[in-house]
Amino acid sequence: MELRQLEHFVAVAEERHFTRAAERVAVSQSGLSASVRALEQELRTPLFSRTTRSVRLTEAGRALLVEAERTLAGVRAAKDAVAAVRGLLRGTLSVGVEQCVAGLRLPRLLAAFHGAHPHMDIRLRQEGTAKLVDGVAGGRLDIAFAATVSPAGWRGELVPLAREPMVLLCAPGHRLAAADRAGWAELADEPFIDFHPDFGPRRAADAAFAAAGARRTVALEVTDVHSLLELVHEQLGIAVVPHHFSRKPEARGLAAVRLDGPDEAFYESVVVLPEARAMSPGARALMALVREEGGALSGPAQPLSASANAPRPRPR
Repeated sequence: MELRQLEHFVAVAEERHFTRAAERVAVSQSGLSASVRALEQELRTPLFSRTTRSVRLTEAGRALLVEAERTLAGVRAAKDAVAAVRGLLRGTLSVGVEQCVAGLRLPRLLAAFHGAHPHMDIRLRQEGTAKLVDGVAGGRLDIAFAATVSPAGWRGELVPLAREPMVLLCAPGHRLAAADRAGWAELADEPFIDFHPDFGPRRAADAAFAAAGARRTVALEVTDVHSLLELVHEQLGIAVVPHHFSRKPEARGLAAVRLDGPDEAFYESVVVLPEARAMSPGARALMALVREEGGALSGPAQPLSASANAPRPRPR
């Protein structure tokens, strides 16, 4: 079994398509297919279920994918560690981020990192919180910026980034638009616009409604904040979101109403890191920038340390 074969296997597993995978690893499709077939022959089991329209992992393929990703991540970490000893950061930094995560200006942060370490290649992936945590745990990502999570069996580190209240967003003509505050019971029977359940703001909103003993219906589910704001503008529903969403240019004209409720009506963002012994030199360097530059690289939300004493919604 060769590292090249594992790289080819992982590319096909992630792309679910031989042609795209071949383009990704810069080999011919016939060469990629031959590499995967050789791996299957060595393991004496099919790794993919192939049809004319789809490529899917078999049970054996799913088992191999976990170990292959760990192996390749270990190889990258070994190369990066040697380069770091030589005083030069080389290799690839894989960064994951959830859309519009609070307390971070990621483009500015990555630009600062690139300026300090020009020989490092940066790879960026935008996904929901659950996938980002899995990516760091599985070695596919070196570092991620996501919402607060408490994954079972998590052995890495979650560094607080920012904390802010959740607010109700609604169109100017909505019955609650002129209110100073709104209670959870007042939101009953309203159609809601929200993110996919994997996303941090949706998790925070779900937790808040559950803690308040209130039920709601998410009628429109999106994967980006701009669509959410446009739908609220069109009066197709209301949304409970982190406060910094209300300060986006696309939110101009919408009413932002504070919510009475439990402490869970707060959104917190974190930096997701692996165990210290598994942290890549690139991740260490990026995290050092986050800590050193602090306010210059933070987003509109206040850092957690500055907002820890912010007023909390009154318990009902």
